[in-house]
Amino acid sequence: MRPIRPGDRGPAVTEIRTVLAGLDLLPPADGAQLDEFDSTTERAVRAFQQSRGLSVDGRVGAETWRALEAARWRLGARTLYHAVPEPLTGEDVRSLQERLLEMGYDAGRADAIYGIRTSRAVAQFQREVGLTPDGACGPHTMNALRRLGRKVVGGRPQWLRESDAIRQSGPTLVGRTVVIDPGHGGTDPGVVVPDGTLRWTEAELVHDLASRLEGRLAASGVRVQLTRGPAPGECLPDTDRAQLANALGADVFISLHTDGHVNPAADGVATYHYGTDNGVTSATGERLAGLVQREIVARTGLRNCGTHAKAWDLLRLTRMPAVRVEVGYLTSPTDRARLVDPRFRDRVVEAIVAAVQRMYFPIERDVPTGSIDVSELRAVVAAGTVVD
Repeated sequence: MRPIRPGDRGPAVTEIRTVLAGLDLLPPADGAQLDEFDSTTERAVRAFQQSRGLSVDGRVGAETWRALEAARWRLGARTLYHAVPEPLTGEDVRSLQERLLEMGYDAGRADAIYGIRTSRAVAQFQREVGLTPDGACGPHTMNALRRLGRKVVGGRPQWLRESDAIRQSGPTLVGRTVVIDPGHGGTDPGVVVPDGTLRWTEAELVHDLASRLEGRLAASGVRVQLTRGPAPGECLPDTDRAQLANALGADVFISLHTDGHVNPAADGVATYHYGTDNGVTSATGERLAGLVQREIVARTGLRNCGTHAKAWDLLRLTRMPAVRVEVGYLTSPTDRARLVDPRFRDRVVEAIVAAVQRMYFPIERDVPTGSIDVSELRAVVAAGTVVD
């Protein structure tokens, strides 16, 4: 869909303003104003995007529109159940998932989708409190949820569950499946910067990065799948990229991008993982993001722009540890000079491989940042030892 932006009018704007008003982000407006995307509406959209962990641009594209549609629902306003083939989605579903996770039930990621895992968690809760375990969340189940508090202590429940799964899978990379996602592609080149007679595009640079990463991971015994080739006919939506990773049963998902800004002084690397404004996060995704960020900074010297929680579809819908890495600003002369150097891109790749390996090390056996020699990784893993 074409993004709805300031200056637009019509029924879609009326819907947007109605949802924002229901969230107390907009004051009541008369009919003459209700269909106008004015500056007040833009500020409200930005506030909504910020609160939901979306890209804050003040426009309503497909992802923001889906989030607004989901925001219409509050937990308890309707009966929730596992619908096939189109599952129920909404903020009420996410609130229920977060509540179940706090109580120690395995509802999976709080992705706002009422899937089979959420239904099973509800049924388990119902069984334990003496209700019919039908997996649907209606008035009786809601009353039971309101009466009970947390039952898991000693750490974030999801962190405990995901950390245990990683620990039990062992430290080796051999046989794991990693999906690498070169951002953009096809009709969407991403950030484009003319440089004399040359023209650098984000899509081409990150595909080269992805190809190099594919080779290094494959040499370590990893099964690797790229979400696109070097010249696809069209740009694959983020929802399809996430669906591909899920269908392949990937152990790790890594999306590669470069950033851009009107100010050429903006530079540095940032890494993103799934998370919401109230602290719910993908625990292993958060750890992987931190490892990727530290390894890239240590091995390349890029400015450290930190790790951040976001609820982008790409991170929310993937069922495995997933990160999006913004490897420098293509609009920065300093970062661009590095990014176009193949040797620099090799250092970025080495950093990511080292981070993926470190994610599978038990925390008590982790190694210092920058210490893993990626060229010897296969031999180290096969020998069952860790580089000091």
